[in-house]
Amino acid sequence: MTSHQVLSLLLDFALILLLARGMGALAGRIGQPPVMGEILAGVLMGPTLFGSAVSDRLFPSDIRPLLSGLAHIGVALFMFVVGLELDYRFVRRRVRVTLASAAGSTLVPFALGVPLAIYLLRNHPTEQRAAFVVFVALSVSVTAFPVLSRILVSRGLSRTAIGGLALATAAVVDVVAWSALAGVQAVVGGAGYWQVTLLVPFIGLLLAVRPLLRRVFVSRDAEQPLTPTGMAVVIVGIFLSGAATEAIGVHYIFGTFLFGALLPREGMAALREEICDRTGEITSLLLPVYFVVAGLKVDLRGVGLDGLTELGVILLVAIGGKLGGTYLGARSHDLPAKDSATLAALMNTRGLTELVILGVGLELGLLDGSLYSLMVVMALVTTAMTGPLLSLIDARGSRPERTAVPDRSGGDHDAGEGVAGEGRGSRAVG
Repeated sequence: MTSHQVLSLLLDFALILLLARGMGALAGRIGQPPVMGEILAGVLMGPTLFGSAVSDRLFPSDIRPLLSGLAHIGVALFMFVVGLELDYRFVRRRVRVTLASAAGSTLVPFALGVPLAIYLLRNHPTEQRAAFVVFVALSVSVTAFPVLSRILVSRGLSRTAIGGLALATAAVVDVVAWSALAGVQAVVGGAGYWQVTLLVPFIGLLLAVRPLLRRVFVSRDAEQPLTPTGMAVVIVGIFLSGAATEAIGVHYIFGTFLFGALLPREGMAALREEICDRTGEITSLLLPVYFVVAGLKVDLRGVGLDGLTELGVILLVAIGGKLGGTYLGARSHDLPAKDSATLAALMNTRGLTELVILGVGLELGLLDGSLYSLMVVMALVTTAMTGPLLSLIDARGSRPERTAVPDRSGGDHDAGEGVAGEGRGSRAVG
């Protein structure tokens, strides 16, 4: 790197952090998750508002690969935190209602996404038609687990049964979404089927290492903070797992996600929270770089009537499928109408998770620039509407502070069970 490149990189990093923090604080003042402001800051730095000349001046072509490298590290750590925050106890406590809600929240928008993809193929042709259809259907089916966690905390729902159900449902949806995306990426990326099957021994290896990790971490004094060596073990594990899946032919985000999801849980609640805290501190600095890298690819200047029509159809399918599917799935297991509506509004949150998936689609060539831009707008709109929707639902009736969620598999579970790791999702997304 030349001295000029070092100077530009440092100045760009400082500018990104300042604008992201400022926009995040502004978003918080109007009742939105800070990540909304950070994502919007990334879009505003792109060509949409000031044109390519300004964005090229701020982020020269020789600096963008360096920023992309930082962004990839941030996403790798973010996906690790997403996996680490999954708590299987939520699913075990409310098996049937969770699976029914997750099925409705995934299958209905996915089914509606198939004709949406066929419609979009008219103006966005691709040689990978089947993969395109599956990818578009998948992209309207996801839920942003970390942003949802932050919304639950900010609205006082994190210790209610409906909050625990939302986290459980989002966890199932996340696992299904990442698994499906891994399949799409493997097929489009040219990985042979024999290479994809290597995920099985990789997962087996992670499971085999779990007892060793538990022995390393749990054997320490409970009052002793995580040592630098312990944190180094975690970071090395994250990057080695990402490198392993990337070598297999599957995106590195799946490796880092799996490492977090399979990290030992028993007897490690406090340690997991500390790991989330420390990793989240790094992630909060690097994710704004990812938002800028993503925002530089968003250009809405050329959106005409056809583009606005496509955006309207995308929003209709994404919002209608999520709200309707989740509501029907929850009601099918006798969840009260108000709680079902609350759950549906929460599951419509997409946020950063959607941006990561769209980034993979752009890398694979499944999305062109214009469709990528429209899908980013969809992610912003569906996340921004979560708060107002919850307020509207609350306004139509008094919000129950503690609600029993019917679960035919094991009886009712009072909200007093709480939510383990409350609010950790906010650390991953600022």
